[in-house]
Amino acid sequence: MGWLWAIIVGFVLGLIAKAILPGKQHSPLWLTTIFGIIGGVVGNSIARAIGIAETKGIDWGRHGLQIAAAVVIVFLGDMLYMAMRGNRQRA
Repeated sequence: MGWLWAIIVGFVLGLIAKAILPGKQHSPLWLTTIFGIIGGVVGNSIARAIGIAETKGIDWGRHGLQIAAAVVIVFLGDMLYMAMRGNRQRA
């Protein structure tokens, strides 16, 4: 069940990150989901490192860090995807 939950959360985080970023992102939906999963893991790690991973009620700080990490990873991942896709089309 943990993997299914990670995929669902990664999908949602990836879509939120794509909505926040200006312009069009060209990465496919499956790759956006992977970027969202990575963003969730990175956000949780940062939250744990600064001591806000477990709080009473809704963990707004942790969720904010997950979204911020997902935005950065979707942005960088889309740039890398387009660079690799561009090199493949020229060859």
